Amino acid sequence: MWRIFMLVCVAGAIQAHGGEAHAAAQRDGAGPGPGMASVVASNPWSSPLTPFAPQQGNVLSPRIALVIGNGGYGANRTGVQADVLRENAPRDAEAMGNRLRTLGFDVIARTDATPEQMRQAIGEFHQRLQSGGIGLFYFAGHGMRVGRQTLLVPAGLDERLPATLVRSGVDLNTVLQAMHSARDDQLNLVILDTCLNNPFSRDATIDTSVLPGNTVVAYATAPGGFAADGMRNGIYTNAWLHALDSAPSQTLPTLLRGVATQVYNVTGGRQTPWAASSLHPPLLQANAAFAIQDDTVVTLHSRGILPKDSSEQYEIAFWNSIKDSNYPADYEAYLKAFPNGRFATLAHARIDRLRAAAGSNTPSAATPATPSVAAPPAARPPAASANAAAQEHPGSAPKAAVSAAPSAVPPAAPPTAAVAAVAQKPVTHPLVAGESRDCAACPIMIAVSAGSFSMGSSTDDPSEKPVHHVSIGAPFAIGKYAITVEQWNACVAASACQQLTPESNTNQAAPARDLSWNDAQQYVKWLSKATGKPYRLPTEAGGEYADRGGTTTAYWWGDQMRKGNANCKDCGDPWHKEGPEVAGSFAPNPLGLYDMNGGVWEWTADCWHNSYQGAPTDGRAWDTLGCDMRVIRGGSWREGGGYMLSATRFKYSAGVRQSQDGFRVVKDLQ
Repeated sequence: MWRIFMLVCVAGAIQAHGGEAHAAAQRDGAGPGPGMASVVASNPWSSPLTPFAPQQGNVLSPRIALVIGNGGYGANRTGVQADVLRENAPRDAEAMGNRLRTLGFDVIARTDATPEQMRQAIGEFHQRLQSGGIGLFYFAGHGMRVGRQTLLVPAGLDERLPATLVRSGVDLNTVLQAMHSARDDQLNLVILDTCLNNPFSRDATIDTSVLPGNTVVAYATAPGGFAADGMRNGIYTNAWLHALDSAPSQTLPTLLRGVATQVYNVTGGRQTPWAASSLHPPLLQANAAFAIQDDTVVTLHSRGILPKDSSEQYEIAFWNSIKDSNYPADYEAYLKAFPNGRFATLAHARIDRLRAAAGSNTPSAATPATPSVAAPPAARPPAASANAAAQEHPGSAPKAAVSAAPSAVPPAAPPTAAVAAVAQKPVTHPLVAGESRDCAACPIMIAVSAGSFSMGSSTDDPSEKPVHHVSIGAPFAIGKYAITVEQWNACVAASACQQLTPESNTNQAAPARDLSWNDAQQYVKWLSKATGKPYRLPTEAGGEYADRGGTTTAYWWGDQMRKGNANCKDCGDPWHKEGPEVAGSFAPNPLGLYDMNGGVWEWTADCWHNSYQGAPTDGRAWDTLGCDMRVIRGGSWREGGGYMLSATRFKYSAGVRQSQDGFRVVKDLQ
């Protein structure tokens, strides 16, 4: 059966994964065979490439694999197509995982994985790859392309809500970077038994940007084609299983050619696998082929909800799913998918109307405050002096007005009243699989598993040194977004927090800002009492651990600044000098966390220290009695890309409000 999945599969329509693509000549009249593509870069191997061959001797090179099969895409689908979709993809992953184990791979396996489970698995995969050796990623399930992103769709999402699919899909480039950054001199092999199409356009062209080094990506079908399913497995996966069972010692080019030939023959030429490679010489020169016609194509549309020519109908379905939404991000997701769509003008109007309405809802009795003076920096923040008495802050001078001491804050309401106040302020962010929220106006939380990482950097900033190993011993949950104006105002309504500065907080969906460390502590105290759950500020180590999301690169998205990943100056649209964008306007990190870099600086629980000498290695807060200077992380919309590094840290006085400062919360899970 054909894997059209949610939409119509055009698996070759892959964004951000190819160098100069060269399509091999199709075999016209010379017998069946697949059209292949390769990307030329450099190849560190002079010997034949045999990643699945049995290893000899006592010293074995590591082989690490992450295998994911997602078929659970909502209960709204019925019939043979839905049954095959639901059962085959997990079965594909289980069979592939078992086969790889017999070939000496250490396998991380997930079936019907939610967004959080996929991101956690990718983080674990990245950590295990740091020991070196071959890395292999296999995915069976829905795939789609949006703009320059190729999204692998987690299970548990309702395909009738396209905006959710766009927001919650896992970027394939996240996987490629996690593999490459763990060790840059080893083979990375990606096998995708999925269709990766752009449902929002009929364009099936290939982006020719460069793959990470030493990487091979094998696709189930060529541009514009379909991927078929058999009785128990995908036709493409079944061909791989036969190849790895019968001849695992063959070179990778021979295996790829053999798998492609088998698929081509079984499907009568209707499915032609395709590959991209950054190895040199061109990987796909081998001319070894075999075919095992032992499977039957069951149905043509088992993994699709639209015919191939219905991108227009899908746009209408997308719009109908969000047209009554009160959340600007839904309309922004539509515009991301259909920038020139038939409803684009209306979507822009809805966004403007919702933002205007959010601004008009700001409490009129807010306490006035002296505006901050902004002067964006030209470089990274300088290292703080050990005896610095004056307040330093990148991008602006300190505000003269100091927030009231905690005792001056109105007393918190009793728990029952506080919960009632929370319930009166509904939050419009929709939950997706793997997320939790303790009340209507509470922040959405994403669980982060225990683990370890290298904290700090080797840059010229001494405050980020020395790089040291930190172990996070217990899982925790962290806010998907920084606390928004709307969420802060729920605390104000409960008489537990002071009102926000009106000129800095007009947009209910934007991060709350102009807040001191003491203000943030008042909020977490109220939230803990209102929900009965242990909320707190992130520790500095826990914050960097979550920010990195399993990556070791300078930025969570790689070693180079790339537009579209952070709300910062000259970092891509949207950007407005007046303030940060709506929470969630930019791409999430590998854990699904938004705006960990840019937007607003975020308070942590830690006291400021001028370096990491003597820092805790267990992830706890580094506190000192009588501490006034606290750590802020992540940069804000006013700074440039040099501040968006995962290791960036700075300090600010705990009692001083500044227009670039906000926070997000953490909840202990044990």
